[in-house]
Amino acid sequence: MKQPIIGYTKDEEDHWVAKLACGHHQHVRHDPPWTNRLWVTTQEGRERHINVELECKKCDQGAVRDFP
Repeated sequence: MKQPIIGYTKDEEDHWVAKLACGHHQHVRHDPPWTNRLWVTTQEGRERHINVELECKKCDQGAVRDFP
């Protein structure tokens, strides 16, 4: 299920994690060649991606929210 990004946080390994409107977190790493998300490396790039929808597998699985 697609959910919009509403903000960001970092995990314990200092990787960027998107906060989705559904209450779930999703990593948004720039990890070439597997994942190319250069936009996540700058504040401006992250801000431009607010409200962009990501596929939320946790919603598809009926998982409990990660944050209120």
